[in-house]
Amino acid sequence: MAAINNMIRKYGALDPVFGQVQYAQIPMAVVGIVMKFFQIVISIVVGMAAGCIPIVGFNMGAGLKGRVRELFTKLLMAEAAVGAVALCIVELLPLQLIGIFGAANESSFYTEFAVRAFRTYLCMIIFACVNKACFIFLQSIGKAAESTALSMIREIVFGVGFALVLPLFFGLNGVLYSMPVSDFLTFVIAAVLIVRTYRELGAGEAEESAAALQKRSAGSAQMI
Repeated sequence: MAAINNMIRKYGALDPVFGQVQYAQIPMAVVGIVMKFFQIVISIVVGMAAGCIPIVGFNMGAGLKGRVRELFTKLLMAEAAVGAVALCIVELLPLQLIGIFGAANESSFYTEFAVRAFRTYLCMIIFACVNKACFIFLQSIGKAAESTALSMIREIVFGVGFALVLPLFFGLNGVLYSMPVSDFLTFVIAAVLIVRTYRELGAGEAEESAAALQKRSAGSAQMI
């Protein structure tokens, strides 16, 4: 947020409209509103993922990796659904969102930038929701290193890096582009970890099935 705010202040001052004194505070205020909405969505996502931690821990401890894999699937689908609803809201109802935060009587410059900010900054919010679920789930199954590395890549390497670099080429719009670009590239990396996790859990499920079959066979032999 520090990097984003600094870039907004710097490149907003260079914008033909927002460089004017009477409009100078618009970009900062608008991005603040966008981030408030984003935090509401992410709070829901984090709550859902955190609620899975004790269930995942119990089943991992019991060696029931098949159930963990099933829960992972349901969590990713639920998080993607939350992101899809949020995406529909920001893309279809940006004016209504702006009105909730008391900006109905602002200038046309405020409204135009707010609509653009909501639709651009949060256009990859589905990926953001899935990424957050992946961070938390990986940690809950004992992959703390992967979870931490992925989170650091998203927040520092991509989040700060693109916030500093993209405005050099796209000006104030580059700050808005930094969020979706970061979320998409993080999802590409997360997808690799998700596939790898599915394979590991699938291998564990196969071992569970083989052990259960062997146990049944041993029980049948004893009865005979």
